[in-house]
Amino acid sequence: MEEPDWPDDWRQALAGELERPYFAALQVFVAAERFAGNVFPPAPLVYTALQATPLNDVRVVILGQDPYHGAGQAHGLSFSVPDGVPKPPSLRNIFRELQDDLGIPISRNGNLIPWAQQGVLLLNTVLTVREGKAGSHQKKGWEQFTDAVLRTVNALPRPVVFMLWGNHARAKAGMIDARHLILQSAHPSPLSAHQGFFGCRPFSKANAFMRGAGQPEINWRLGEHG
Repeated sequence: MEEPDWPDDWRQALAGELERPYFAALQVFVAAERFAGNVFPPAPLVYTALQATPLNDVRVVILGQDPYHGAGQAHGLSFSVPDGVPKPPSLRNIFRELQDDLGIPISRNGNLIPWAQQGVLLLNTVLTVREGKAGSHQKKGWEQFTDAVLRTVNALPRPVVFMLWGNHARAKAGMIDARHLILQSAHPSPLSAHQGFFGCRPFSKANAFMRGAGQPEINWRLGEHG
């Protein structure tokens, strides 16, 4: 298997995972799925979260479940969509909470790469999906890989903010040491956002925690993308 184009720190930290049998089997599965039909995101974008946010830059983790399964939406960052793509409902609710929390106007653009470039690891627990089939690549090996990513972040010497939205993400809380800040809530999906996501104020809580830890805050405003 060709080694993914990751920053050096991720490549060194995860080198052992690439050699494990489950990872080879996972690559065979994903390749067969791509041969059979459309799989998202496109192959060059599967590891965008790691490419955009080097390990040594990670200050916040926003953990999603699996990529958007509609054409043109997924580009390797949890909850994000490429420039010009309409915002899916969960992302619209995230921006609504951001506005309520910090007064930041709702962005017209759903591309969250400016967050990733500031140290926000936008990670899904499953990194690929079949078109139109949410959850279709679960329990094929991705969870084992992304658990290794979470353990690697957990081991960083500085405290990190983990935003765990929804039961799937909240199930990972036991992997995270108490020295980090764990922000758990309902998922931003329209099915659950009114059950505890709205009003949870994760963005201000994250910045307050980072101030207390002597770290710069995240600028959650998407700037000229807005």
